[in-house]
Amino acid sequence: MKDRSSQDASRAPRTDWHSLPTEEVARRLDTGPSGLSENEARARLQRYGANRLAPPKTRSPLMRLLAQFHNILLYVMLASSVITALLEHWVDAAVLLAAAVINAVIGFIQEGKAEAALDAIRGMLSTQATVIRDGSRRQIDAAELVPGDRVLLASGDRVPADLRLLTVRELRVEEAALTGESLPVEKHIEAVAASAPLGDRYDMAYSGTLVVYGQATGLVVGTGSDTELGQINRLLTDIRQLATPLLRQVDRFGRVLAFVILAVCALTFALGTLWRGHGAEDMFLMVVALAAAAIPEGLPAIMTVTLALGVQRMAQRNAIIRRLPAVETLGSVTVICSDKTGTLTRNEMTVQRVVCAAHRFEVGGVGYAPVGDCTLDGRIIDPDHYPSLALAIRIGVLCNDARLHERDGHWQVDGDPTEGALLVLGGKVGFTQHIADAAWPRLDSIPFESQHRFMASQHRDSDGACWLFVKGAPERLMEMCDHQLGDSGAQPLDADYWRRMATDIAARGLRLLALACKRAEPASGHLQASDMHGGFGLVALVGIIDPPREEAIAAVNECHRAGIQVKMITGDHAETARAIGAQLDIGHGSAAITGAEVALMEDAELRRVVRDVDVFARASPEHKLRLVEALQASGEVVAMTGDGVNDAPALKRADVGVAMGLKGTEAAKEAAAMVLTDDNFATIAAAVREGRAVYDNLKKFVLFSLPTNGGEALVVIAAILFELALPMTPAQVLWVNLVTSSTLGLALAFEPAERGIMTRPPRPPSEPLLSGFFAWRVVMVSLLMMIGALGVFLWEMQRSGDVQTARTLAVNAVVMAEIFYLVSSRSIFASVLNRRGLTANPYVLLSIAACLPLQLAFTHAPAMQALFGSVDLTLLQWLQALAAGLLVLLVAELEKLVIRRTSLGRRLGQRPNAADR
Repeated sequence: MKDRSSQDASRAPRTDWHSLPTEEVARRLDTGPSGLSENEARARLQRYGANRLAPPKTRSPLMRLLAQFHNILLYVMLASSVITALLEHWVDAAVLLAAAVINAVIGFIQEGKAEAALDAIRGMLSTQATVIRDGSRRQIDAAELVPGDRVLLASGDRVPADLRLLTVRELRVEEAALTGESLPVEKHIEAVAASAPLGDRYDMAYSGTLVVYGQATGLVVGTGSDTELGQINRLLTDIRQLATPLLRQVDRFGRVLAFVILAVCALTFALGTLWRGHGAEDMFLMVVALAAAAIPEGLPAIMTVTLALGVQRMAQRNAIIRRLPAVETLGSVTVICSDKTGTLTRNEMTVQRVVCAAHRFEVGGVGYAPVGDCTLDGRIIDPDHYPSLALAIRIGVLCNDARLHERDGHWQVDGDPTEGALLVLGGKVGFTQHIADAAWPRLDSIPFESQHRFMASQHRDSDGACWLFVKGAPERLMEMCDHQLGDSGAQPLDADYWRRMATDIAARGLRLLALACKRAEPASGHLQASDMHGGFGLVALVGIIDPPREEAIAAVNECHRAGIQVKMITGDHAETARAIGAQLDIGHGSAAITGAEVALMEDAELRRVVRDVDVFARASPEHKLRLVEALQASGEVVAMTGDGVNDAPALKRADVGVAMGLKGTEAAKEAAAMVLTDDNFATIAAAVREGRAVYDNLKKFVLFSLPTNGGEALVVIAAILFELALPMTPAQVLWVNLVTSSTLGLALAFEPAERGIMTRPPRPPSEPLLSGFFAWRVVMVSLLMMIGALGVFLWEMQRSGDVQTARTLAVNAVVMAEIFYLVSSRSIFASVLNRRGLTANPYVLLSIAACLPLQLAFTHAPAMQALFGSVDLTLLQWLQALAAGLLVLLVAELEKLVIRRTSLGRRLGQRPNAADR
């Protein structure tokens, strides 16, 4: 098969098939009523390629593994390992190399798991197509479709390619995935203007859209990347993927830390060789020890593990993370841009309002489940007591071609969703389709067609009388009505009243339907259009809407409490978008801005407008992309949710894209960093909470690891400056960092979320990983650890002069200090000297339990003594190491107490009464 890119380059410019008559389309595609022959279809398949979107480019396993080493701190470690090996210090070199490799392997394995999860989601889509080939009807894999194929469509089919419609029988297509339009679009075969926007090309059916009613025949005019889906997919390739806030912060932090480490190492080397007169090789080993002490080589691994734990917790909440940092990025978002249809709403049309001549009724319940009450002025009423309402419900159920049924505990509609909403209304009051058909059998009908904008049906009641029921556009039915039917019978038609009610319903963002009837026999015995010219009585106006998800309303409110703006960007009509936004508390009912208005704005004006407007309607993929970019240019961290192909470019450009797994298109899933397997917007709020907890835990780990590394580094620097024996060898330093620090620090990845985490404002995107206060904390604890370790080292050197015993004691003093500081690090400001602080995270206790045997083995196991130069310690010496650790805990907790009880605590956002968690 040809390479897709070469095919694209060789193809002619795109044809405006929607502007051509059907005969001309068939002539250009060289096809007839019998369809293509199998030989011709095979030839065209070779020419045009398979009818599928090109798979995303993936890196080879080797490249994914090598990418894990792309970290400046690891570069320093690898260089140190190479130079140390050249000096034939094999143990030190091996330990340095092992630290770098372990970090890379952990990241490689976790990224592979995430890719496998996404591959499983891609496999959810599988499409078949019914075609005419060689004059016979057959079913084929949609990937085998080629331009010129004659495709048959029926209700429930997903359109397999871009089609120019040839014949149409009451065809309605749901195009929400492509255009964002929540209502099905009525199709015809007449050509439209070449300049018609996508949503107005009524003679076309586009790949990925869904037939909800009727049948049609169409010619394939575009497959694969030549479809509208493919055009959007190509747009994605031009979008640069942004680094996440965490990766940007860690990158900046790593570069600054590496520069500081190298500068200190170079200065120390110069001082040792030029001032103190030490040999270059000896000083280099000391500098290696200093670098090993200063580099938090556990940070990449712990960051990966912490994010991986977040991925696992999100998977349990029906979210699959494609890229690890997406978990943390959600925790830092300041704006969530959401699609409307199917994301914030149920994508299930629901009757909310019924207006009769004398009363205006509200209808409760959402979706297709027939559960809800009719209310009047806030009171639940019995529709049988209001004849006009009961008649309106009867008309809606009987003049209807849809079917409502329950399957696996879920209610579903076969047919037009608007008609389904009328059936649900009947079910809510006990007037089901089965009862209606038995009591009022249908005798004849006129199907809905766009030219006359109504559907009519003929029925006979239990008394044998004939009735004509009709539903359709209000303005059309008012032409057919000469009176209205109230609770007391026929009345003169009050046209002004009905127009006011229609305007009021439309202002609420509801779709309007009018219901009317007359008691009469068809003039010819068969129902015809001539029977619909007059004599009808207008019964009611019905307002129908795709309602918001209840859980989405709660999730939006939670996001607002967390200081996150929620903006709705949809392809639907402005009034509908505004009304849905008001129900979700998005935009507060203010006017929506349309995509056409966005297109006229300069970038600077758009950046100003996008901050103040929360609802954007009739937005194309280009408009959505511009809105996301405008928000990012204003310094916002943007999450974009959506399920349609039209959302894919914005999903990819956003800081984190969130696609829907059930109703989402393949292009949307591939563009997103996270996929929700339950299509539930409420999962976003849970992801934000999880992301904030992940960032907190990463910050706690940095605050834990840097002082431990800093303390070890200060010990080495002090030894060089004061011409002391090195208190710890490079191998011993790496033992502490890789084995004990990483083992202990890993427990912080399991730390539960702080109380009130969803009442904080989002952290500024420019906020550094370590603030000035945190730098003070690092310096303070580093000095405490240095004092403890260097103190016991000098004590032992003065007492016995045995450097191996002194070094072993210093290493154990550092480890004890780390153990006690780990307990304190569970909270940055709150006290841990209570039962909850000591026991709430069992992984802290488990990590300490795992660390102590390792340290006992380091001290007393002969093999470890031979490898690291350690020796046995006495009970008194162990108590000295323990005292060094207690010093760190007590001073750190005292510092927290001072912060909580002074103005400094208020400046840092810590209330005095928030000390105890």
